Amino acid sequence: MVTGLVLVKLMPGKEKQALSKLKALKCVVHMSAVFGRWDLVLDMETDDLPTLSNTVVQEIRPIPGVLTTETLVTTSI
Repeated sequence: MVTGLVLVKLMPGKEKQALSKLKALKCVVHMSAVFGRWDLVLDMETDDLPTLSNTVVQEIRPIPGVLTTETLVTTSI
């Protein structure tokens, strides 16, 4: 299992449309709205790193209203 945080910047006026599509993704286990440079933090769980990468590139970035993302792969301390 691979866990990661995906930081998402949304396009003003398209937030609701993007949020509904992001919530529908099965690998998104939690979503937090935040203030600052990013608008959302998605907690994600996938079977492996290629699946996490493909989900971000092929499913999250094409959503209308998503401007940009940054993916942080978590690790144990």
